[in-house]
Amino acid sequence: MNDLAPDLLRARWYDGVSSRPQPVLVGLEPGPRGPSLRLHALAPGVAVPPSPFAHDAVDWPEAWRPSRAQATVVVGLHGAGSLEIDDGARWHAALEAAGARPGLAQRMQTRWQVFVAVLLAAVLGLGLFYRYGTPWAATQLTRFVPLGWEETISREAMEQLDDGWLRPSRLPAERQAALRARFDALAAVLGRAGAGDAPALRRYRGYAPKLQLAFRSGMPPNAFALPGGQIVMTDALVRAADKAGLTDDALVGVLAHEIGHVVHRHGTRLVVEQGVLNIGLGLALGDVSSMVATASTVLTSLAYRRSHEREADCFAVAMMARAGLPIAPMADLLMDIDGPPAVAGRPPGQEEAPETPQPRSPGAADWFSSHPDTAARAEALRAGRGCAADGAR
Repeated sequence: MNDLAPDLLRARWYDGVSSRPQPVLVGLEPGPRGPSLRLHALAPGVAVPPSPFAHDAVDWPEAWRPSRAQATVVVGLHGAGSLEIDDGARWHAALEAAGARPGLAQRMQTRWQVFVAVLLAAVLGLGLFYRYGTPWAATQLTRFVPLGWEETISREAMEQLDDGWLRPSRLPAERQAALRARFDALAAVLGRAGAGDAPALRRYRGYAPKLQLAFRSGMPPNAFALPGGQIVMTDALVRAADKAGLTDDALVGVLAHEIGHVVHRHGTRLVVEQGVLNIGLGLALGDVSSMVATASTVLTSLAYRRSHEREADCFAVAMMARAGLPIAPMADLLMDIDGPPAVAGRPPGQEEAPETPQPRSPGAADWFSSHPDTAARAEALRAGRGCAADGAR
């Protein structure tokens, strides 16, 4: 038989009904989508399934290594049973001659160089997705988040903060009214800004939340913005500016920065970014474990918030210039309170510092700060280029 058909291989065919195998010959032929398989009966009276079997109708076995092919190869024929071939090396040679090429998974299993290359490409792809893809996708998706949803979560967040960290303001009513008047004047400047005046002032076309300023005590010097327009300034921040002998322009600059968080929808983008990142990791890894989900949350809250701070600084520079106000007092206030490393659980956009400034030594640990370096940030603000603060990160 081999003299008549040297390209055929002896095999045992199990029809899936009887446990008794039937001797057959197997031929492999080139096909448009890969090799096809044809059966030939060896014993008289044996009815083999109609041939050929198309490439997709065969469960092709994989070889771990061509030089160490399996002694016995099992080939599934879906509903037509299965084949056993004892000459594994000859099977793989015939398969290659019929045009079969190992897939990427098989090449990764048999060649460590391919495995390393694919691993590096996957790590690079995930890194690029995290660094560029996720923020871009979140920025676009945030356009479709309703303002009403932001206002709802903002109200709920304020209720939780008032029940926990915050206390009613102890600032005199006259002081609150004076600062609120400055805030309203700043908000009016934003309302008059056209798209061509300062692009940094308009991130989302048609997005016009109602800006509101509230005062609270119970925290060190802070100012933070919640989605939908709610901005909170603490008594301690006002007292810090007064103690440093700074004019109210310093506090107005901080408020401009917080309005930037609102206009750029940073709180909402953080939520959307986390969802996009988790979905991306789930698609890439197949399953997002609790450890991966926790790691992604930490990374998002750190690196992404630094970029949000730069955007808010850029907004503050543009808005203060539009209002004809100096930005340097804000930089002086930042240096006076010397913002500390991030505190877990802090609301998005929050500016925080201890009552007593605690200097930080630069180094790798500074990477884990959710805010740009204070000195570099203040220097950029004084120069009127808040967008460039911490630009090397």
